[in-house]
Amino acid sequence: MCGIVGCIGPNAVNVVIDGLKRLEYRGYDSVGIAAVAGKNLKVVKDAIRIEEFLKRYDLGAISKTSVAIGHTRWATHGVVNETNAHPHTDCAGRIAVVHNGIIENHHDLRLRLIKTGHKIRSDTDTELIAHLIEERHSGDLLEAVRLASSELVGSFAIGVVEAGRDEVVLARKMSPLVVGVGDDGIYAASDVVALLERTNRFIFLEDGDCARLTFKGVKVVDGMSGREIERKIETVAWNVEDAEKEGYPHFMLKEIYEQPRALQQTIGTHIDGASFSFRQAKDVEKLFKEKQKVALVACGTAYHACVVGSYLLRDYTKLGYSCDVASEFRYAPPPLDDKTVLIAVSQSGETADTLAAVRLAKEQGAKILAICNVKTSTLVRLADATLFTLAGPEIGVASTKAYTAQLAVLCALVSHLGGMESIGKNPESGVALRRHLLGLPLRVRQALDNAEGAVERIAERFYKSQTFLYLGRRYNFATAYEGALKLKEISYIHAEGYGAGEMKHGPIALVQPDYPTVAIVVRDSVYEKILSNVEEIKARRGPVIAVACKDDERVKKLTDYTIEVPEVYEPLYPAVCITPLQLLAYKIATLRGCDVDKPRNLAKSVTVE
Repeated sequence: MCGIVGCIGPNAVNVVIDGLKRLEYRGYDSVGIAAVAGKNLKVVKDAIRIEEFLKRYDLGAISKTSVAIGHTRWATHGVVNETNAHPHTDCAGRIAVVHNGIIENHHDLRLRLIKTGHKIRSDTDTELIAHLIEERHSGDLLEAVRLASSELVGSFAIGVVEAGRDEVVLARKMSPLVVGVGDDGIYAASDVVALLERTNRFIFLEDGDCARLTFKGVKVVDGMSGREIERKIETVAWNVEDAEKEGYPHFMLKEIYEQPRALQQTIGTHIDGASFSFRQAKDVEKLFKEKQKVALVACGTAYHACVVGSYLLRDYTKLGYSCDVASEFRYAPPPLDDKTVLIAVSQSGETADTLAAVRLAKEQGAKILAICNVKTSTLVRLADATLFTLAGPEIGVASTKAYTAQLAVLCALVSHLGGMESIGKNPESGVALRRHLLGLPLRVRQALDNAEGAVERIAERFYKSQTFLYLGRRYNFATAYEGALKLKEISYIHAEGYGAGEMKHGPIALVQPDYPTVAIVVRDSVYEKILSNVEEIKARRGPVIAVACKDDERVKKLTDYTIEVPEVYEPLYPAVCITPLQLLAYKIATLRGCDVDKPRNLAKSVTVE
């Protein structure tokens, strides 16, 4: 969601602006900075993109300052305008605050602050934090921030500066915030990606931490007691090149084509290519010992990976299972107890609803298994065990390589569970799945290579369409939903994913000559069934785009367009079939002139509920 960057060091404003540019992928509608210029505080902000911001405002007068914070806002409270943009200041204009999160008790705080004489200028919850700090300030900014943050209910990552002070003060609760330790300065950001050009050494603040950054270093205190605590400096293996486009016009396209490599790295981490064994067997067997059920939970694209995981659990294990969208889970959870393993899937490990579900499950005695791409994330710290996806940084808002890596990890995990005594159905089938999984990177590469020409033709034909229907069954039930999500989120075309068997219960009423349907019709256990669904669409003169196995003449004759994919082991079709659909969404979006890396109203990491 919102992006925060802070710096204490040379050319702090330029460092902050560079960091905010690297956080553009998170989604935003406004931008602003606050710089300490001697005894004064300079705030510049507007409801525009960073590029236009730099053209409109002359920052030369503050470019050499050594203390600054900056923010890109994704609106939650108050309309998108200059007044509501961050940073926000106190009554005297001497304290500036940037914030990512949601303050749930903002209404009561606003009434109290107004009653005590504070002048509230914006509609945001963030401005209230500046006034709370003002109230609590008696000479020590860190202590004032600590006391103010103790009054806040909700989630927050806060950055604060004050006129006349060479320090940046931070506070964190349930929203990500990291400190970068560099040779030339100390930095803060919502994500390490913002700072990789400056350092690869980070302090990952924990919930309840407050911190002071000065030229001398970093001091971290407990937000409740004020007691100083030690947080170790960790080295991050990612580098700035990992987060660059490398000649591609968009991050999304680069990340689509990085999938074979990401899969190779992920699968190799979890499966021994010589013995076909599962490398994390010991940890997983300990976690699942005497367990009876699994709860899968995630949001967005990661939820679609969980849907595939639910089919895997059904086919390979005897475990009871549930599969829930995290935003619904905490309000209507399945039965949870010490016989449950909750599998939480998240690219960033900072998705607010997923973290809330994890905390609830832990309270009920469940064990937590995380599937995550970020080793230093909150989810990983909360989990009892983690299986990592090695997709590298994913910058494009629309998830691509993280999704297929999540599918690979779920296949590897369930293939081993299937061989465990008491919960597995058939050890030999699990070994077969792992053998086939090792060949998945090549099959995904073939799918991408085969798709290019067909995808170009289909995009040219349908990019002006107003709506699409995506159909799939069994393992590719989730592929239909994910394919539709990719199209709608980056092209702004309405698209609906549906189980093909449910088509006659409503969607078939929409079929007409200008209503394209994308059907996943591969040689799997429901091949004949979905072919019948395609026949029904063609009988009503609806155009059909099929994702089908290579050289399937039956599908070619029946449908209008075909995207060919290699034939694979059935549970692996979701990874093979989604890649050309990612490419199709990308091509359609670019033909429509959309910003595929930063689609409107969306954020990469949803860190508020």
